[in-house]
Amino acid sequence: MIYSRRDLLALASGVGVAGMMGGWRGAQAQAGAPARLRTIETSALTIGFEESGDPQGFPVVLLHGFPDDVRAFDGVARPLANLGYRVIVPYLRGYGTTRIRDSRVRMGEQAAIGQDVIDLMDALGVKRFAVSGYDWGGRAGCIAAALHRDRVRAAVFISGYLIQDTVSEPQPAPPERERAIWYQYYFNTERGRRGLEANRRSLCRLLWETWSPTWKFTDEEYNKTAASFDNPDFVDVVIHSYRHRIKNAPGEPRFEEMERVLSKRPRIEVPTIVLYPTDDGVTGPPSKNDAGDKAVFSQLIDRRIVQGSGHFMPREKPEAVATALVDVLRATK
Repeated sequence: MIYSRRDLLALASGVGVAGMMGGWRGAQAQAGAPARLRTIETSALTIGFEESGDPQGFPVVLLHGFPDDVRAFDGVARPLANLGYRVIVPYLRGYGTTRIRDSRVRMGEQAAIGQDVIDLMDALGVKRFAVSGYDWGGRAGCIAAALHRDRVRAAVFISGYLIQDTVSEPQPAPPERERAIWYQYYFNTERGRRGLEANRRSLCRLLWETWSPTWKFTDEEYNKTAASFDNPDFVDVVIHSYRHRIKNAPGEPRFEEMERVLSKRPRIEVPTIVLYPTDDGVTGPPSKNDAGDKAVFSQLIDRRIVQGSGHFMPREKPEAVATALVDVLRATK
């Protein structure tokens, strides 16, 4: 079932929800409740996160990408919280109020951000949860689901399967794809590191503009998130992430075996809905063929193409993400 923007906006405000959407019980109960700002320590991080909804509700973890922060999911978290879910939106390592506890290991490899999700859930005492994310957050969620199927009840992944092979030699992509990821090659140079350090806000804004070309965000909207890029770990984590994935930087020794497992592109065996934007300036238009998704998602419930969305789908089309989460959770009761 797909709900309209009007329906999701009603959920977000708590106005007339029960009458209009009888199946979404409890939506009015949490209306207007502000997110709770929290921090918690894991072995590697002090993680900052926002939590909303019923503390006893089923946990839903929302994971942002690069370059973004928890504000990406404002339009998704509110309706889910109004439905009684416990919504947890962490700042990834290198962003916002999250801090790496050992400054010697400011690394951003995929195994690290995937393990961060499990470590956060362990610290919170959460045994089972649903997860959704895009970009880095989608990759972290894919890793958590692939390696910890007993922990992840259901998932919604934006742009599909994002686990990378960081062990094999990188292979060239089609020229148009290589052009779209120019920033990754820039970050693999020392000039790129210095450029990110000196121009982090203007550079990241350029990425917002080019990755979601049809989205018209405001200065206020961008500035609320850009403050997260002032995190002292941000540059090191970003640079390491883009260098490690093409074998230009070593990873943490503790993740060597995990990276070998991930290099095999393990299947994700939890109920999943995948969402694809039509106007993503990084990945380009989605394939019309679902064979690739069926090969890596053994319990693929649905594959949805979201018209008019660019890279930052949770901001641009929050109702599509929230609807998919409710649908996949209903399907796994």
